[in-house]
Amino acid sequence: MDLASVIGSILGITGIVGGQMLEGGHIGQILQGTAAIIVLSGTIAAMLLSFPVQDVKKAFSLIPLIYKNVDLDVRPAIDEIIRIATIARKEGVLAVEGQRDSIKNDLFKKAIKYVIDGFEPNTVKEIIETEMLLAFEEEENAGKVFEGAGGYAPTIGIIGAVLGLIHVMMMLNDPSKLGEGIAVAFVATVYGVGLANLVFIPWGTKLKRKASQRMLAKEVVKLGVTGIQEGLNPHFLQEKLEVFVEEHLRRSGDEHK
Repeated sequence: MDLASVIGSILGITGIVGGQMLEGGHIGQILQGTAAIIVLSGTIAAMLLSFPVQDVKKAFSLIPLIYKNVDLDVRPAIDEIIRIATIARKEGVLAVEGQRDSIKNDLFKKAIKYVIDGFEPNTVKEIIETEMLLAFEEEENAGKVFEGAGGYAPTIGIIGAVLGLIHVMMMLNDPSKLGEGIAVAFVATVYGVGLANLVFIPWGTKLKRKASQRMLAKEVVKLGVTGIQEGLNPHFLQEKLEVFVEEHLRRSGDEHK
């Protein structure tokens, strides 16, 4: 679980609700169904007008990823690569076929099949890079969808507030209702600005960041497969790949030894 995302979401909501209560208000004053419908439906409509349906679906399907940790420890992938590289160097690439089922990294398992089948190094590299790029673009586009929603939500909130004020203006013959009506009208603005800055924009930023992080492990696989095809010494290949290991993990690894 990504504690930063969880704590951020909880802190944002409790901060607004807590601030409302400290000011002497109550939760019911900021719970307005009409305002929520206007802001949410308007924002989703703007998202659908701005992005292809598949991008919007992908964005919502990746929401759980925002609250999950991305494993940045590439050492298990490096260990697998070096194990296979050692076998390939000693016994030949075809000897790797018997070890393929034991490989846990999906991209490496797929890519090493191309090596076994005798694909040209440049072809294998291009296939891996294309797969990496497509996956990265999918996740980055999902982030852009939410960032776009963050731009639309405040404006839709203003539309909701204006609609509420129009309703209030129609009650000018009853001044006792004006204050409450104006307060309710501005709830839509709170929803729009709150969703934009506490939900949509942070979600988009986090998804784009995690897309970059997930590329790291794939880059290790790409270099590892290339090294195997080039027949690099496993020790040299390991040194080359361990550059991608985070410094604190390298230190802990050294101490463990």
